[in-house]
Amino acid sequence: MGRRNIPDALGQLRGGSRASIGNANRAAEAARRDARVFRELMKGMWSEDAVIRMRAADAAEKASRSNARLLAPFKAELLGLMREERQQEVRWHLAAMVPRLNLSRRECGAAWAAFREYLDDRSSIVRTFALQALHELALRHPPLRDETLELLQSAVRSGTPAMKARARRLLADANFTF
Repeated sequence: MGRRNIPDALGQLRGGSRASIGNANRAAEAARRDARVFRELMKGMWSEDAVIRMRAADAAEKASRSNARLLAPFKAELLGLMREERQQEVRWHLAAMVPRLNLSRRECGAAWAAFREYLDDRSSIVRTFALQALHELALRHPPLRDETLELLQSAVRSGTPAMKARARRLLADANFTF
């Protein structure tokens, strides 16, 4: 991908509504191949334009599924953004990305606390992704398991249908047993 194409990473995410992912899949594919495009997507997560923020987060999350190392240079920024971001579409993508980071014990505790707050979000999707993130963090940091177990059990009892289904699946995870 030539240098002149880099600005197109965010340009192709413009327009339309938050109900559409637009060209996020195309941007994700370009970001998998070119770290400069990924960097532009990360910048887009702070855009004034809510559509660009959402689509940049979507594309960055998709690109990092197959290569979590793309996220490493942006660890501090992602940890900060997850605490301040209120847009639901960005929050659920952060809940997918942050557990992919190599986190210190302190960073993991801070991320876990932020995702615990996501459980109070008005969006069921954010709450469901938060359960997944809490589970993933607890797998790597055993001191978080007891409280995560309680949160998952609570979600099975009183969560939305999506939360109940996800919590049941996470509770059945053989790696999560004690």
